[in-house]
Order: sequence, then C-alpha cells, then structure tokens
Amino acid sequence: MIFPLIRGIYTYHFDKDWLYSWIKGTWFDIAVLGAILIFGFVRWYFSRIDFTSEELVHHDGVFIRVNTYIPFKNVSSATIESPFFMLPFNAVRFRCDTRAGIFKTVDLKLIVGKKAREAIMQQMPDINEKNKIDGIPQPNSLSVLLFSVFFSSGFSGTIYLATFFFKGGDIAYNITMSSLNLITEETAKITDKLLLKIPTAAIFIGVFFIGSWLVSFIVNLFRYGMFSIDCDQNCMKISYGIIERKEYRIKNSHINYTDLRQNLIMKIMGAVAVNISCAGYGASKNRLPVLLPVKTEKSLGKNLQVIGVYSGIENDYSAQVAGIGSYLLIPLLIASLIIPSHDWAARLFPQFSELSFFVAVMLEIPAVWFVIVKLVALMTSGVAIFDDKIIIRCSKWTKFHTVVSSREKIAKLEFEQNLLQALSGRCALSIWFEGEEHRKFKIKAMKVKDARKIAHIIGYKVGDKVKA
Repeated sequence: MIFPLIRGIYTYHFDKDWLYSWIKGTWFDIAVLGAILIFGFVRWYFSRIDFTSEELVHHDGVFIRVNTYIPFKNVSSATIESPFFMLPFNAVRFRCDTRAGIFKTVDLKLIVGKKAREAIMQQMPDINEKNKIDGIPQPNSLSVLLFSVFFSSGFSGTIYLATFFFKGGDIAYNITMSSLNLITEETAKITDKLLLKIPTAAIFIGVFFIGSWLVSFIVNLFRYGMFSIDCDQNCMKISYGIIERKEYRIKNSHINYTDLRQNLIMKIMGAVAVNISCAGYGASKNRLPVLLPVKTEKSLGKNLQVIGVYSGIENDYSAQVAGIGSYLLIPLLIASLIIPSHDWAARLFPQFSELSFFVAVMLEIPAVWFVIVKLVALMTSGVAIFDDKIIIRCSKWTKFHTVVSSREKIAKLEFEQNLLQALSGRCALSIWFEGEEHRKFKIKAMKVKDARKIAHIIGYKVGDKVKA
C-alpha cells in the first residue's frame, strides 16, 4: 500500500482542493487498507502462543481453529527476520521449520514482539559460547561483493523490475517511460558514431539486461551484506542483511548435504561458495542457502568438517573421457547451428539481417562458453567415498557442484543407460538426497563397474540388467 501514498506525493501541488481530489481518487485504496488492518487485528486477537516442556503450540483462526504443535527436538531451523519497517514497532518475523512437509513450506510463521521473541528463541537451537569452534572463516566485504557478482543475473533483475512495475502502477510507468526515452536517444547517438551499424533495438536489449543484472547485483549486496557465522558441534548461527536483517539457527544434524558451488571463472580461480540443504534455510523467496559466500577452497580449512565441508579430496571414481559425447554432443550441436540459422534468417528476412547477426553473435558466446564448461565437467566429475561420507562432483548447466553428505542421507540411486552406453560399458549415475525437495545430482559417463561398486559401498543392491 506504499504506492498510493507515493502517487499522492508525486502528484502533489499547492491547491486547496488537492486533498479532496486525492481522497476522491483513492477511496478504493483507503478501503482496501482499512480491510487489511481490520483483518490483521482480528487474526492477532484470536492468535495465541503457548509452551509446554517439549513443544511450541500456536492457536490460530476465528471460525475454524487451527492448532499447530512443533516439538522442540524436531526443529531443524529457526529464523528471525527484522525488516526495517517493523523496527519502530519492535516486531520481527519468526519462522520455524522441521523436516516435515514438501516444497519448502514453512511449518510455522509468526509476527511477534520483543517479549514473545525472547521467550520463543530460548527454546530454539543455539550455540554454546563455551564450545564455539574457533577459526571459522568469516566472510568479508570482498567475499560478499564477489558472491553478488557471480550469483546475480539479468533474469532476477528483470523479475525485480517487473514486480516494481506491476505494483508501482502509474509511478513505475512514468519512470520506466522516461528511462526508455533516454536510452533510445542515447543508443541512436551511439549507432550514428559507430562504423559498424548496430540496430538500436539490439543495443537497447543489451542495455536492458545489463541494467537488470545491475539491479540484481545491488539487491544481493544489501541482502547478504554484514554476513557472519558461528557454530559449535551441534548448532550454527548465521546472520546477514543490511536493510532486512536475518538470523538463522540451524541444527547441524538436520543438514542434508553441503554444496560447494562454482562457475567456470570461480573454478579457474579456485574459489567456491558454500551452500547447505536444511529445512527452513534459504526457504524465503529469492534467498540462497548460503553458508559461506565466495572463499578460496584452500582457505576453508578443517574447522568446517564438523558441518560437512570438506575440500582437497580426490575422486575415487571418475567420469570416463571416452564418454565425451555425453557431455559435449548437445553443446557442440547448439554452437554449430547458430551461425547457419542466422544465414537462413538473413536470406528469408533480409531487412532484419543486421539484427539477426547481432543476435547470432550474442548467442554464440554463451554457446561456446557452455562447451568449455562441459569439457571441464568431463575432466572433473566423479565420486569419492570415505568413512561415512560421500562426495559427488558434477555440473548442472553452467554451474559446478561438489556435494558432501552422509551415506545414510541418500534417498535414491539410479542407473541410466542408452544403447551406445550399454555397448561401451558406461552409464549415468544419479543420486538423490533427503530433504523437503528431492535434489538429484547426476554424473555422466561413469563405468558401470564403478557405479556398482559405489552402490555396494553405500548399501544398495543392484541387479544385472545394467550391462557392464
């Protein structure tokens, strides 16, 4: 409801009839705001939080009463969110999650004051200051900056801009149209000065996506700024956020797996971003389950092994170079078809040949990049097994993953084999892990014999239908 207010200020002028005309034009906004306030008051009045020695109980509902029981021993994570607009009211959002449920649904979500927050958090998982693990690598400003650079995207920025446009109404429309006119004028000047004429529409598209990426980058800087982490043998505490501060308390035994993520540049630099899979962490909209923003793999050390972060362990079973087709066939096919597609489009629509050429070049760059990524994935993918742990190295699209988990948290194993793979004794091995959402990690071009050994070690029986 902030936008009707901004619209009123935006259209303000010194006129004795301004207030009357503004109210007359916004009666529906005021009515909706009143309904929201009444609805919120009624829900608050009939909401109650109780404690027993073993569980938290929330009573909610007016005509239909809903009682939610959360046993303290089953809590995987607890979250306190402190949006800036709630600070004057000394209120916070409280979220509580267990391993029950699917699709990252929140088990309990409340808005509470200081007294209720303190009473609830005394029952939630927390670190013991006396047993706190020393030497945990703390993210610095550079780490958060690099994380924002590597994990921002034009797509995310476009979503933020679209949200602002749809919610902002006339204000967003006016701002957007002014920006579009300015960009159009500037791109026209640029194309006049270039010897190689680039279509104005093409430059506009490029500027738009660069701007969208920049929006996503700035959002991530504010979202993950002031990042800190502390942990002991049983629990970890993670805090981040500049405008909207978030504090997470996570039970270590409820972490499904850790995921060291990289893109190609990060892999070349030896840098990783450490994520974890745990119910409730990173479940908020547009949040990543980040344990550590960008760090060099060598700087992780051994202090994080208590929460499943391992580095420097070689594969015991690797993808086979002979299975290069599994990794490069589709990327090479895409890369080889882009320029011929431009030639075909230029003959069919010669008036758009310049735009077609620009689009082809812009598509060829990520296509070649994708080929390089998959070539590196072929050389690095594989599985390592030691003690009760399993490490999986694989790639998804342009991202590399090093997944570490306990063997007991593997939920499913799958062998995939086509006719050519059956003749050559190779297969694709897919492994699923426990969690609210079942995540699959797939290693292609594995020897069938190696895949069977892996299945045997982690306690799965494999039949003879998969040909070695």
